[in-house]
Amino acid sequence: MQNREYRRLEIPHIQADISDGKGFFSGEVKNLSRFGLSITDIAVDLDNSSDIYSVILDGPGTHFKLLVRPIWEQNDGISKTIGARIENSPWTWTEFVMRQESLANELTA
Repeated sequence: MQNREYRRLEIPHIQADISDGKGFFSGEVKNLSRFGLSITDIAVDLDNSSDIYSVILDGPGTHFKLLVRPIWEQNDGISKTIGARIENSPWTWTEFVMRQESLANELTA
């Protein structure tokens, strides 16, 4: 098991629009935490040499713009998944994740 300061939460139906500064790509959030997220089903054309991506997240009751730094990438030749550290986010992002953490804790209690 991985040691993480904040546990990863799987929140369904959150779409991600990602810009590497050269193009725009779509994906789906696999999991998230206060300071990181994983996005899957991204076109392999996303430039992995970019230091920062701009990401807009949309889902039921959610709309956030984040700046993220890619940490890792998995590429299966058809699509890729990235893991990223959140570098800049609005306070409403932290509130949203804390609310999701609380709901997850209630379900496991």
